[in-house]
Parts: sequence; C-alpha cells; structure tokens
Amino acid sequence: MKPAYGVWGLILLLIIAHQDIWFWEDTTLVFGFLPIALAYHAGISLAAAFTWYLATQFCWPTDQEPSVQRKETP
Repeated sequence: MKPAYGVWGLILLLIIAHQDIWFWEDTTLVFGFLPIALAYHAGISLAAAFTWYLATQFCWPTDQEPSVQRKETP
C-alpha cells in the first residue's frame, strides 16, 4: 500500500471527525478550565497539522521541482 493512501484515509477520517454534534450541550471542563468542545477542536487541529506534515513528506512530488543553482556574488 502506498503511503499516499494512508494520508487520504487520515484526511477522510478528519473530515468525519470534525462533524462533532455530541459536545454541543456538554458543559464538562477539561483540566478544570477548558470546555470539552474546545479541547476536541484543539485535538482535531493537532491531528490535521500532523496529517498535513505526513502529506508533505509522502505525497509531495520531489522530482518535478527544478533544482536551484546558487550564484556566487563577488
């Protein structure tokens, strides 16, 4: 299995997990001060950042970028 399929699976999972209808009425506090819905969205944001990191590592085409040659200035 290609790593790109795993990244696409994570993206699909994030899309599904982002639809949070179960924390709308919940008043539970995480760590005593953070509403659970906000903590859930913070977790989704961290998972999205990690997913996009994986996307750049495994799905970014490296062979299509022109190589940059440095000019030496006097």
